[in-house]
Amino acid sequence: MIWLWLILLVAGFVLLVWSADLFVEGTAALARNIGVSDLFIGLTAVSIGTSAPEIFIAITDSFKFEPDIAIGNAIGSNVANMGLVLGITAMVVPLPYDKRILRSELPMLLIATVLAGICLVDLYLGRVDGIIFLTLFGFIMYRMVRSSKKSEQLPDELETALSDIPSMGTGRSSLQAVIGLVVLVISANYLIVAPARSLAGALHVEVFDVGATIVAVGTSLPELVVTLRAAIKGGYGIAIGNIVGSNMLNLLVVLSVPALMRPARLTLMEFVTDYGMMFLLTVVIALFAYAVGAKKVITRLEGALLLAAWVGYIVLKYT
Repeated sequence: MIWLWLILLVAGFVLLVWSADLFVEGTAALARNIGVSDLFIGLTAVSIGTSAPEIFIAITDSFKFEPDIAIGNAIGSNVANMGLVLGITAMVVPLPYDKRILRSELPMLLIATVLAGICLVDLYLGRVDGIIFLTLFGFIMYRMVRSSKKSEQLPDELETALSDIPSMGTGRSSLQAVIGLVVLVISANYLIVAPARSLAGALHVEVFDVGATIVAVGTSLPELVVTLRAAIKGGYGIAIGNIVGSNMLNLLVVLSVPALMRPARLTLMEFVTDYGMMFLLTVVIALFAYAVGAKKVITRLEGALLLAAWVGYIVLKYT
């Protein structure tokens, strides 16, 4: 039965990623057709769309069950983004930090990570925590709007995403958005959340752990593809910016879904092991950027260290 659940999960990840792209393209094209500015589209549909799989998994899990998978996926995706995605990418192509990331985005990720720790240290994710997360997210969006208006330029990763939006009529874009939304809901419900819970039972592990590892890796694979492709083409700012932005969204938007829909408790082990690893990797990538004598580049050796930390985390979870 374990193989059956794994096959369903793989199929679910493929459909989830495909339908998320379909949904984001459709809604962004529709918004453009009705006169919404590229600035607003880039800062909402496109940026939040990169975390659409995690958001819909969180909604589905929180609506039907205790949100173990939702919380584990949000934290585990950040661990996978930094350890697996940045690690592998930096081993292929060393990644220099963009000035904008050093000045603005990485400090905001550090603040969001510390804030999440303060909210979760009581081992409870509640509605007040969700409101705090969304308030900080709103502040970050406000800063991005002001910065983009002053410079009259969107961040590189949003410019790239906007350029990929196809031109289509209002009818087609509406239909594409609806189809993407329906497939997102179905795949998140029947091919991710339900099989992940069954897989946890078959492996005799906690549901939270499956969400933080197997589901998190599945939802981080699109980031790996985008980050690798951007780095190989020389878009280093896009490569690191994509991960930093995705991690902020996971903390401030994805975690706010279970917080507001179905408040839940964490175990001390989950907080220490999972949040602890996320915090540690965030501090490490900050040290690569800000430490005295740092080259402000994630080198191949540092990428190997990030990947080794992620592998150690997975081994720890299953032993």
